[in-house]
Amino acid sequence: MDLETTQTNAAAKLPLLKQGEYEMWRLIIEQYFQIQDYALWDVIENGNSFKPTARTTTNVDGTFTSSIPGPVTTEEKAQKKNDVKARSRLLMALPNEHQSTFNQYKDAKTLFATIQTRFGGNNATKKTQKTLLKQSYENFKAPSTESLDFIFNRLQKIVSQLAILGGNISQDDLNLKFLRSLPSE
Repeated sequence: MDLETTQTNAAAKLPLLKQGEYEMWRLIIEQYFQIQDYALWDVIENGNSFKPTARTTTNVDGTFTSSIPGPVTTEEKAQKKNDVKARSRLLMALPNEHQSTFNQYKDAKTLFATIQTRFGGNNATKKTQKTLLKQSYENFKAPSTESLDFIFNRLQKIVSQLAILGGNISQDDLNLKFLRSLPSE
């Protein structure tokens, strides 16, 4: 398998961010980057260590010229490459309607922080989500048309989302809730 095919397969498995599912997406995207190339996740968490600074030189005629050099050493080039790859993959994980909004961020760390701010919500939002999930859990019922697997998966999704937000359901409570939610037939 050539490099291009490998990169295409990796991009195809990239988890796409969906509205209202940021917390789960964050867990999955972190695992995705760590499995693909940990250096990319490191760039997202800690930023690119290559920080170009403007250099001013004096010309023969006494004027000054400022320039911002690109990466010079092998390590600087690798850091810049990792930052570009991480940023590109994060953008690929966003729905098309958000591309123009987030494309303006030129490094992976800033881009990820902005995605987190936009989709992750604040404490009040998380508290509301937690309350809604608790209500969904309490009101959970299974119609007789659904299979046991489908019923269990729906309930497990609610419990998993609650756990991400810090709401824990004991295994005993979960078992009882599952049994009580089953249709009588």
